[in-house]
Amino acid sequence: MSTPILMHQGIEVTYNNTKERINEIDLLRFVAALAVLLFHYSFRGHAYDDLSLISYPWIVPVAKYGYLGVQLFFMISGFVIFMTAANSSLKSFAISRIVRLYPAFWACCTLTFVAILVMGGSRFSATVTQYIANMTMLSEFMNVPSIDGAYWSIFIEIRFYLLIAILLAFKQMRNAEYFMIAWLAYAAKVAVFGADKLSIYLISEYATFFIAGASLFMVWKNGFSIIRHATIAGSFALAIYQSLKQASILTPVFKQDVSPMIVASIITVFFILMLLSATKKTGVIGRMNWAAVGALTYPLYLLHQFIGYMTFNSLYDKVNVHLLFWGVISGMLVMAYAVNQLVEKPLSAKLRGILKTDARPLQTKAD
Repeated sequence: MSTPILMHQGIEVTYNNTKERINEIDLLRFVAALAVLLFHYSFRGHAYDDLSLISYPWIVPVAKYGYLGVQLFFMISGFVIFMTAANSSLKSFAISRIVRLYPAFWACCTLTFVAILVMGGSRFSATVTQYIANMTMLSEFMNVPSIDGAYWSIFIEIRFYLLIAILLAFKQMRNAEYFMIAWLAYAAKVAVFGADKLSIYLISEYATFFIAGASLFMVWKNGFSIIRHATIAGSFALAIYQSLKQASILTPVFKQDVSPMIVASIITVFFILMLLSATKKTGVIGRMNWAAVGALTYPLYLLHQFIGYMTFNSLYDKVNVHLLFWGVISGMLVMAYAVNQLVEKPLSAKLRGILKTDARPLQTKAD
């Protein structure tokens, strides 16, 4: 049996001695990151968190739905993490996650901490103890506040990784689809009857997106089956239900109408795009190499929120709002590129060497 090989950012996989590259995953991931960035910069920082002194109302009618970009991230994660774990040992899976996540996180967390010390003002603060706890990437589990608010989704991802690690530890990846059905049923139960003690560990609020992504990977690998049809259909129904429920909560919180029809349409588009990727029907988009933008996604997501807000607050009364808004976005893209090229790539290689394992080779830098 051949071993899956996942190359940096653009996902190149070997199955049965043939290589296929899943370029569109990079593009979707970058689009999701930009959606979240525009949501934060144009709307949430000013209207909800009171962390930013500027708003950008010209794009709010569209950008206010950017929070859904995180759901797309989770679908992509379900797809790629199952791909990573499909023929992996627990040890090699753990190493792949450490090598993928920590180098960029260390750089971005440090940059954010320094920015807070320099220009945090009255809205942002951080201590050395808080910074050290954050650098472990386990701060939430220590009840220590995050250096940047965007980190919340990483803790969701870590819980997902732990669930996959349990399957690997008990050598149950071959039965993973049955676990996905049980997990989906549990998430549906929580959605209808309310949370219980397991909800936080089984990430019931977002489980349906991970499950959908994992099932779509199985479609990509082995084609459709009755169980995959049922799991994807059930995931889609639960995703719509939970997203509409969330929209009804966000409308009074944001003091902005969050249209149920638009939310349902966006979730539907996510499923269609991922389905097209899984069935290799993205046409010219799938044949184009999106690795360059894919490489920016992770550091961009980690860097953009608090550093962007602080930059807005420092310059809002000195610089034209349009120049400031789009200038900060451009600056974040440059910073993300610098982190990827100067820190993430070289440090990941060194870290992999330190953690080198004699398990079956697995190289991954995909989410």
